[in-house]
Amino acid sequence: MPANRNVMYLIIGVLAVAVGVLGYNLYQAKKQPEGVQINLGPDGLKIQSK
Repeated sequence: MPANRNVMYLIIGVLAVAVGVLGYNLYQAKKQPEGVQINLGPDGLKIQSK
């Protein structure tokens, strides 16, 4: 019986790490990119450094 419990803890640990990695990747994808942003609007051309 203890072997089954160890396998269950291993599976839960792997799933927790996978959720953490996927969450971090989603955060990085949603974050605004660094660099230069160029906007052309009614007020004219705006260049912003990020």
